Amino acid sequence: MLSEAAQGYLLTLRSMAGADARPKTSSLARRMGVSAQAASQVVARLIVEGLVAASAGRELSLTPAGQAAADTIFRRHSLLEWLLTRVVGLSWAESDDEAMRLQGAISPRVEERIAALLGDPQTCPHGNPINATAARTRPKGIALADAEPGSEVTIFRITEEAEEDAELLVYLEKAGLVPGARARVVEVSSGRDSLTIEGPRGRGTMGLRPAALIRVLPGEADPSLFHQVPEAIRRLGIAGVLDPDS
Repeated sequence: MLSEAAQGYLLTLRSMAGADARPKTSSLARRMGVSAQAASQVVARLIVEGLVAASAGRELSLTPAGQAAADTIFRRHSLLEWLLTRVVGLSWAESDDEAMRLQGAISPRVEERIAALLGDPQTCPHGNPINATAARTRPKGIALADAEPGSEVTIFRITEEAEEDAELLVYLEKAGLVPGARARVVEVSSGRDSLTIEGPRGRGTMGLRPAALIRVLPGEADPSLFHQVPEAIRRLGIAGVLDPDS
């Protein structure tokens, strides 16, 4: 059984590896929002447990056992987020916190029952692939910050790094800028470090850095890329708060 803190570190290392980063303890600490000393203590325990390896240059990586553990944690976290958002009716930011508390407490049997209940989603609610197989078969998309002004796009993924910004999640949810939503890039200004976008719920502006963490597809994307929880299950709770069409 891994502590909640250890699970968070494994998920963050998994996310950084997916973004082709080569983290050291200092950069991991900044990403986690903790002191370098606190990060060093957790990393040292994870190395002893055989979940993390450190190179001669002090770069950190997940061992095969650590990768398997991180993948399991991410899948459970994602399934719980689907359940908490689409059935219970929590917001994205709320569901992330609650899923972190719950993910270490469910058994593999319950995990599989939840997956079946939700229609076996291949992504988390933010569009990130739930496992390596899904990652290999899904498009990469482009960064929203790189989209051409005037272009029509479909929101594809809110990357794992973006998921860690609770304020950004709140903004995107309120604006309806969720996976599957159509939007138009109005203006991209490097001078003002901002991007203006016309989404399902009106026009808004965000910085280019957060826009770089959002992946989009040009034009209208294939609807099958976006998981839909079975209608009968959605009707059990508060439905529709994250639907692009709501």
